[in-house]
Amino acid sequence: MNLKMLLIGSVVLIMTSLNVLAGVEVNPLFCDQMVLQRDARVPVWGKSIPGEKITVKINKKQASTVTDVNGKWQVDLPKMKAGGPFVMTIAGATTITLKDVYIGEVWLASGQSNMEYPVGHAINGKQEIADANYPQIRFFTVGTVVAGEPKETVTGKWEACNPATAVHFSATAYFFARELYQHLKVPIGIIHSSVSGTLAEAWVRPDAMLDEKDFAPIFSRYDDSVVAYNKALETKSKTGIPADPAQLTTRPGGLYNGKIAPLVPYSIRGAIWWQGEYNSERCEQYKKLFPLLINDWRKQWGYDFPFYFVQLQNLDIQPQPNAAHYDELREAQLFTLQTVKHTGMAVMCDAGDKNDIHPPNKQEAGRRLALIAREQVYGENVSYSGPIYKSMSICCDGKIRLHFTHTDSGLASKSGEIIGSFIIAGANKKFQPAQAKIDGDSVVVWNPDVKKPVAVRYAWSDNPTCTLYNGAGLPASPFRTDNWYLKTTGKN
Repeated sequence: MNLKMLLIGSVVLIMTSLNVLAGVEVNPLFCDQMVLQRDARVPVWGKSIPGEKITVKINKKQASTVTDVNGKWQVDLPKMKAGGPFVMTIAGATTITLKDVYIGEVWLASGQSNMEYPVGHAINGKQEIADANYPQIRFFTVGTVVAGEPKETVTGKWEACNPATAVHFSATAYFFARELYQHLKVPIGIIHSSVSGTLAEAWVRPDAMLDEKDFAPIFSRYDDSVVAYNKALETKSKTGIPADPAQLTTRPGGLYNGKIAPLVPYSIRGAIWWQGEYNSERCEQYKKLFPLLINDWRKQWGYDFPFYFVQLQNLDIQPQPNAAHYDELREAQLFTLQTVKHTGMAVMCDAGDKNDIHPPNKQEAGRRLALIAREQVYGENVSYSGPIYKSMSICCDGKIRLHFTHTDSGLASKSGEIIGSFIIAGANKKFQPAQAKIDGDSVVVWNPDVKKPVAVRYAWSDNPTCTLYNGAGLPASPFRTDNWYLKTTGKN
């Protein structure tokens, strides 16, 4: 054998050995203690040697495929019933064995700090942690990566719920999962992917925003920040170099690319979301941006999964009167509820803390989100929404009658309190405090000084007092019947 052939043979042998040593790889989402979605196809994917046969087995179910020219592979396991623990094997040139695997209900939890907020900071946090013994509730907390292009993998691991692990779980997601587990009696998996202080546009796929002119300012601001950063680098600014915009969590699409795209197409039942505070200067824009986020996530997954969100809580932000407009942001969220199918909204403007942007009553947020899922997804006969304004009629005696959906055994005041927080106006658009009276499934509103009323608003402030509930004890969403003006008009 000549030297050339010997060298070629050696190279081939080395490359083959390296490939075998590298072996089969699976996406980090698939690891010990994971939860897979029941009653749905279950994609499993990873990498290996190009052209290699991969077989995935679990609980007498299996699926096989051959890796493509880039070594990528994906199989779709058939539908499976809830249960476990099982062992999953992923076999090719090498074999991966994953243990303590359950099949149940999987939900994605995302948003900003109120979703990130840990169990230990919730009401009665120490006791909640001590009581967190639910081994069939599992969390995968996604590591934070900001990216300019969609990432393929994430960092993180599945953890079973116990007092040692629950400390860092998302409180809202944990209480949501606990409610579901206690009623469904099946394993619950939560993929938690949130980051505090983030804008909605960071969570939207960049290409999805490009065709909408209302989103152009989002990219313009980012481009301007890049120019300023590069200029500071060139001039070695003595005033300090700003942070690299490419690495900031405010980058348009940056968190979608780093923390959502790598999760696709992991099979999920639905998503829960708590975000909006940082978009409250641009509420009209949010009316388009939030629905786009929901619909484009669904497009990437390939099905219209349920998407349930928390309406912004009450907060006293008077020291910063131009910084946020929670009333208008809540309206944008209500608009999303009413225009995007398979959505649900947990009203929280009665359960916040006016002095804390992070209200500790995460138990109620999780419970109200779970009520929606229990009724809409799991078919339980439970009340899941407070009253939602439907229509109004003007009475001949100078009063306005308001009609609602989700009255559930009739409207009610909170603990017998007088119905308040209504204001009323005539054509002059000057609102006055209104008297209000419950009349069956409607509310009659009036002010003797407003002879010809045309518009009503309820709980229309950043920190409203909520007094209107339904028979199930759930609060009415703030609303207005007019569309006269917005404090945030013109801000994009």
